[in-house]
Amino acid sequence: MVGAGWDQFGLIDSGDGRKLERYGPHRFIRPEPQAMWAPRSAVWDADGEFVPGSDEDGGGRWTYAKPVPREGWPLDWRGIAFTAQCTPFRHLGFFPDMAPVWDWMGEQLDGRQDASTLNLFGYTGVGTMALSRFGPVTHVDASKKAVAQARANAAVAGLEDRPVRWIVDDAAKFAAREVRRGKRYDGIILDPPKFGRGPEGEVWRLEENLPALIADCARLLDGGSRFLFLTVYAVRMSSLAIGGLLAEVLKDLPGTIEHGDLAIHEEGLEGLGGGRILPTAIFARWSNPGA
Repeated sequence: MVGAGWDQFGLIDSGDGRKLERYGPHRFIRPEPQAMWAPRSAVWDADGEFVPGSDEDGGGRWTYAKPVPREGWPLDWRGIAFTAQCTPFRHLGFFPDMAPVWDWMGEQLDGRQDASTLNLFGYTGVGTMALSRFGPVTHVDASKKAVAQARANAAVAGLEDRPVRWIVDDAAKFAAREVRRGKRYDGIILDPPKFGRGPEGEVWRLEENLPALIADCARLLDGGSRFLFLTVYAVRMSSLAIGGLLAEVLKDLPGTIEHGDLAIHEEGLEGLGGGRILPTAIFARWSNPGA
C-alpha cells in the first residue's frame, strides 16, 4: 500500500538513513534506516532534525534551525483537522503513511452509517476521526496523554459530537474484556508498538503478546464484519508472519487475507527527480466485501 503526499504533507527526499519531509509550513529531517540509497540533494533545508540516541531503542532529541511552535500547528487530511507537533518519540503526532489505510477502511465501510469499529493503540485519533463518519468508534490507548490529544484533535476538527468512546486502557486487557462481554465489531484496526507499558504497568512485547491479542480480535468479528487491519513498525518482522497469523485465527470467517508493505512515494526536489518508494511498515489485513 503506497501512499502519496498531499497539500499538508510530503516526503521530499530520502537517503543515507534519513528522510526530509514537509508538514504544513515546516520541513523536518528524521532517521529512516530503510532509506539505504543516496539522497537526491546533498543539501537539505529543514526547520528541525531529530538526532537519534546511541542505540536503536534509545531516545534522541530535536534540534532546530528555525522557529517551530512547541505547542504544535494545524494540519489537515481529507478535511479532518488536527494538530501536528514535534514529539520526543521522533514523529510528528500522527503517521502520514497510514493515509492509504484510512482510505481503505472507508472503502470497506462505504455506504454505512451504523458501523461499529474498534481502534486499538489509537494514539492521537486521526484514524478514529476517519472512521467516525461511518458510525460509532471505540478508541483505546494506554497513554492518558495520547487519548487527551486525540480528544483535543476531535475538537480541533469540530467532531467532538461524533459517537466516539475514548478509553484509557491496556489494549490486550480491553479486547479480552470485550470478548467476555460478547461484543462484536464491523471493523478493527490496530497498530501495536514493539514494546510498551499499560496504565497499570502491564508490559507489552510484540512477538510475545500479539498472537493472543489477534485471537481476541477475531472473536470480536463475525461473518458480517468488514475488516481487520494490522500494522507493525518492527521491521525485523516479516509481513508473511503477520499474514499467516491472521490466516490462522480468521480461518473460520469468509473473506480475504492480504499482507505486504506500507510505503510512501517520494516527491523529489525540483530538477532532481523523485518517485522512489520508501517502505515504512508492514501490514496484514482481512476484508470481507460480501458482508
